[in-house]
Amino acid sequence: MDSMNYLDYVDPGYRTKDHELTCTYYLEHSKDIDFRWAAGAIAAESSIGTWTSLSTMKENIKELAARVYRLDKENNTIKVAYPPEVFEAGNMPQILSSITGNIYGLEELRRLRLLDVSFPRDLTEKFLGPNLGINEIKNRVGAKDRPLVGTIVKPKLGLNSEDHSKVAKKSWKNGLDIVKDDENLTSMQFNEFDERVVKTLEKKHLVEEKTGEKKLYFPNVTAPVSEMKRRADLVIENGGKYVMIDILTAGFSSLQEIRDYLEKKDRDIGIHAHRAQHAAYTRLKDHGISMLSIAKFARLVGVDNLHSGTVIGKMEGQESEVKRIYSFLRSDWYDKKTTIPVASGGLHPGLVPKVVELLGRDIVIQAGGGVHGHPSGTEAGSKALRDAADAVMEGISLNEKSKKSSELKKALNKWGPKKSN
Repeated sequence: MDSMNYLDYVDPGYRTKDHELTCTYYLEHSKDIDFRWAAGAIAAESSIGTWTSLSTMKENIKELAARVYRLDKENNTIKVAYPPEVFEAGNMPQILSSITGNIYGLEELRRLRLLDVSFPRDLTEKFLGPNLGINEIKNRVGAKDRPLVGTIVKPKLGLNSEDHSKVAKKSWKNGLDIVKDDENLTSMQFNEFDERVVKTLEKKHLVEEKTGEKKLYFPNVTAPVSEMKRRADLVIENGGKYVMIDILTAGFSSLQEIRDYLEKKDRDIGIHAHRAQHAAYTRLKDHGISMLSIAKFARLVGVDNLHSGTVIGKMEGQESEVKRIYSFLRSDWYDKKTTIPVASGGLHPGLVPKVVELLGRDIVIQAGGGVHGHPSGTEAGSKALRDAADAVMEGISLNEKSKKSSELKKALNKWGPKKSN
């Protein structure tokens, strides 16, 4: 039986089928091959093919070949369709090993970027998706019409568990909905996970009793899977309703296992997904994996919150791309619940109206330095951030709101409404 060479995987006349997974790639190649050959190499090496003819290639196997069905040489992009049979449904690592695997190492390719991916219904059915959905998350803290506001305990590292819990308490008591651990705080000698969680959740419950408002704490459980499960159990035993996972450094296998575990353990638990390491994949616009693609993988596996870019602030992110990510996370997508996008990184009260203008109200606005760096401290910084969100709800300017909020006024005097550096 004749084998298939790379060019056999290119068929511009091919009509995609509803049950196929499709990917859009950007590519650059060496000068000694042509664009069509490079496109075929990507389709072949990510499905059934390889660099040489094969005596083992049977006719029926060819039905499993990926097909390049669109080539745009001017923009260096291609679209590839994959039959679902080449994937293991419900196994995100295997899917990623195909569409973001060895193809990145092909010698003839100089650049390769997964721009977008579209999943067919058949492949989504075995993934749980988010547990809560945006409406449930907002209802839990009584933020039906306004953005959720939160902070990250700062400094990132160094505080002991008691000091950490005190910072959390100060943050919640003046109106913030959320306090979360930072991405590199797990269980340290100076701040062990178990002690931190117990102390911080105790203070959360105290603040809830005093203020009458429900609060959320996102403890970072990131670790080997068996330890993540133990840490999640501890959170649940102490009345916590969320865990935080660094989903890229932990890996999608770990994320899937924890999502499945929590589904069986306690259906009330949400997953806050931090995207630490994402820029290693997303930063170069001509190579890697787009944040939109990562957002799709994360929502499908089942995260309830996802750091998704801010447009403004200290983190890189183009407006059009960030808006596409937010739109996807909040969209109807088969039977999967929505994921709430999180804006974080260099934000402060003066930026709240612009963030809402750009990204809408169904978001989480998180400010770390923009709360704890307030001239009067954490409590004042927390009130300033909440007052900024309330001003947006009331349809008034921050300057107008600051006439009755000295905390907001001091924040504006320090940072202004301008973009942070």
